Amino acid sequence: MKTSAISGILGCVVIILFSYFIWTWGFCRFYVGADQMAIVTSKDGQDLPSGQILADPGQKGILREPLGEGRHFLNPVAHDWKIVPVVTIPAGKVGIVTAKDGKSLPPGEFLAEEDQKGIWKNVLGPGKYRLNPEGYDVTLTDAINIPIGYVGVVTSLSGKKVSEGQFAGPGEKGVRKDILQPGLYYINPNAYKIDVLEIGLSQVSLTGREGSQVLTKNKAEVQNAAMDQLASNVLAKQLERRKEYMGLRSEQAPAAADKKAQAGNMPQTQVPQSVSSFGLQQFVEFPSRDGFEIHLDMSVEFELEPDKIAEILLKYGDLPAVVDKIIMPQIQSVSRLKGSSYRAQDFIVGEGREKFQNELRDTLIAILEKKDIKIHNSLIRHVDVPDQILQPIQQSSLAAEQNLTNIALQTTARKQAELNTEESLIEQRRQQVLQETEKIVAEIKAQQEKTVAETQAGTNLLVARTAQETAGVRAAVTRIAGQADAQVIAMVEGEKSNGFKLQLGAIGNPAAYSLLMFGKELNPKLNIQIIHAGEGTLWTDLKQPGLNTLGSVKSLVPEAGK
Repeated sequence: MKTSAISGILGCVVIILFSYFIWTWGFCRFYVGADQMAIVTSKDGQDLPSGQILADPGQKGILREPLGEGRHFLNPVAHDWKIVPVVTIPAGKVGIVTAKDGKSLPPGEFLAEEDQKGIWKNVLGPGKYRLNPEGYDVTLTDAINIPIGYVGVVTSLSGKKVSEGQFAGPGEKGVRKDILQPGLYYINPNAYKIDVLEIGLSQVSLTGREGSQVLTKNKAEVQNAAMDQLASNVLAKQLERRKEYMGLRSEQAPAAADKKAQAGNMPQTQVPQSVSSFGLQQFVEFPSRDGFEIHLDMSVEFELEPDKIAEILLKYGDLPAVVDKIIMPQIQSVSRLKGSSYRAQDFIVGEGREKFQNELRDTLIAILEKKDIKIHNSLIRHVDVPDQILQPIQQSSLAAEQNLTNIALQTTARKQAELNTEESLIEQRRQQVLQETEKIVAEIKAQQEKTVAETQAGTNLLVARTAQETAGVRAAVTRIAGQADAQVIAMVEGEKSNGFKLQLGAIGNPAAYSLLMFGKELNPKLNIQIIHAGEGTLWTDLKQPGLNTLGSVKSLVPEAGK
């Protein structure tokens, strides 16, 4: 009975566990894929307070925190969920977050921290983020790419307002002292305004009554097309601000501009379409000392240095404002002040024009240096003076130039005659030098031939003497050799004769000595046998075997002394 109870309990446990497994794995399980997130809604819990959109743990509603990638288990009775993509910020972009839920902003503030409701001050850089789309809106905008040759001046749009003419610090509203060097920055355009200003040389070019044109550098191209596009977008925004300033500037004095345009019979200056140049309806004119109206075409090269450019923007504004409010008024003022002390003809002939140009440049350098603007040079290209004074001066100048031309022609003719004379003398001298050279060459050649002949004769004489001496030496050698050979033969033959005498004396018998010499000369391998023939014939005896050998030739030689 007890065993049956235990078996029943174990069976119930197994059924419960199996049912739980089926419920959990079959109904509660869900999977969040790569680059996705799950937005969960809780069906149970405390109601949300008024104004709150996203729920925290224990509250009823859409949960603030989404679930990330992977496998999750939630009770479908108490929760709902949906799978959505994560927030992706691509390269070169920033994400501006607008929070629908959070604390209310303090009075006067329009940018929020991450726990406040509203537009966040901080932005999202390139990457992936799990932000609940039910509580946050993300707007993409371009990052700030400051190109080479430019710097960025930062103006904070939120915070406590600073005093007039002062730089803004952290948490303050206004222009900041620190500038942005060329590079990529992820900045909230709602929190900061970036003015991109050119550094290095720029030029104000004034053309008579047609006004002035400000030329700055062009953007340097980079190999990365995406980065180059970002830089172009930044410069385009800066151009829009300059267009706005130029539009406001042209509306302030349209009548004066129209009057000047009609007087010069020219169209009004158009707003440029490139950030590298823009036009201003200002020009340089002043009365001369003798009462004539002078118009100048000139160029002024200036530079905004990086360490002072933030202060310049704070005081005067962007580059068009700097040129419009500071540089052009000084050019006009100094031109009138210095130019009114010169006569009209001084701007056409003589040293007056160069002197005026130097005075203008030096004065502009001294004045604008105090305003943190560096002037490098000012050049006068053309001076427009009235015809009633220009024509006489031109005719007089032409006559003077014609007189100088005639004098120059006479001088040239005289120099040409002198040159012809010199050329004739040079040719004569050349012929003399040529003849003298040929004479010297002939003398040198004759002397060389004489020296060669003398050397050859001496050589032949030495060769003959050497041959004579060699013949004498050879004769002496031959005579001495013959004498030596004769002496050797005499000595050898004499000794041989003495040897023969001694041998003959030892043998004592000339016939025996002769037989001895004869025996020595015989072949040692030769055997001589003496056969004594008996009765019968020689041929019959030769057929008999065992013939007795009586002796050799040596036996025929008698003993010494016998």
